[in-house]
Amino acid sequence: MGPVPSRWFVVFVFSVFVFFVFAVPARATQISGTISSTLTISDDSELVGDVTCTVENGACIVIGAPHVRLSLNGFTITGTIAGCSQSTSPDDGIAVTGEKDVAILGPGLIQGFGGFGILLLGDSKVKIKGVTISDNCFSGIILVGTTDSDIEKNVSIRNSLGSQGNPCGGT
Repeated sequence: MGPVPSRWFVVFVFSVFVFFVFAVPARATQISGTISSTLTISDDSELVGDVTCTVENGACIVIGAPHVRLSLNGFTITGTIAGCSQSTSPDDGIAVTGEKDVAILGPGLIQGFGGFGILLLGDSKVKIKGVTISDNCFSGIILVGTTDSDIEKNVSIRNSLGSQGNPCGGT
C-alpha cells in the first residue's frame, strides 16, 4: 500500500472542491425606483425597473470606475426638470469622467434631464449602444475629450430644449 496523504493535503483538496461546487458568479448591482442623491456605481450594474431621478445639482448616475458595464434592459431613467436654465445644467442622466472601458447598453431610454442625457468627459474606450435619449435640456450624448470610443445605434430626439438655438442636440 502507498503512502497516506497528509491531513493538510486532504483539507486543501476538499477546500478546492467546495469552492468550485458552491462558487456563485458575481451578480450585477440592481437599480430601480427613485434616486434622490447621485448614485455612483463602481461595478457592473443593471436596471431592473424604471428609475425616477430627483437629484438636483448633479448627475443621477455616475460611473465611477473603469471596466464597468451598465445595462438598461429596456427600462427608463427619467429626470424631473421643471424647465431648462443655468441652474439645471449640472443635472445629467449619466456621467462618466476620466474612466476607461465603460459600457452603457440599451435598449433603454434616458429622458427629461436639465443637463445632458449622457456626459462623457475625458474618457477612453467607452461604448454606448442601443440607447434612446430624449427631451433633455442640452445634448443627448456629449463627448468632451473622449477618445477611442464606440457610440452606435442610439437615437437622440428632442434634446437641446435649453440651448437657445446653439448647436446642441444629438451626439
